[in-house]
Amino acid sequence: MVTADHAYARLFQRHAHPLSAWSRLLSAPLLLVPLWTRRWWWYLPIGAWFMVNPVMTPPARDMSSFATRAILGEKSWTQDPLSEPTVLALSAAASASLAGAMVAAHQHRKGGALTATAVFTALTLWEWKLWADRFTREAQGRAT
Repeated sequence: MVTADHAYARLFQRHAHPLSAWSRLLSAPLLLVPLWTRRWWWYLPIGAWFMVNPVMTPPARDMSSFATRAILGEKSWTQDPLSEPTVLALSAAASASLAGAMVAAHQHRKGGALTATAVFTALTLWEWKLWADRFTREAQGRAT
C-alpha cells in the first residue's frame, strides 16, 4: 500500500531530476502569457504543464546536480519551514515578485514584468542554494 508520505517522497524524488527542476523554474514566466495576451484559456495548457512537470522524469539517482540537491533540500525544509527563517523570507519575497510580474504583465508594462521575473528567478536560485546546502548538511550527518 502506498501511503501519502511515500507518494509525496516519490513526487519529490522525480521532481529532483535536474530536467524537471530546471524546466519548472524556467517555465515560471509562462504564467505571464495569459495575462499579457488576455487569452485566459492559456492557463489550461500551462496548468497541465505544471502538473505533469514534477512526474515527467524518472527519479533522481545522482546527487551531484545542484538542482537535485536543492529540490531534495526543499523537501526536507517543507517538513519544518520555520527552521530556516531566511528561506521562508526568500520564499515570500519570490512569491511577491512573481505576483508583481503578473500584475505588470496584465498592465502591459514590459520592463516591470521582465524586472520582476528576473528578481523572482534570482530569489528562487538563492532559495535553491540554501536548500542544497541543507541537503548537503543532512547527507553528511547521515554519513557520520
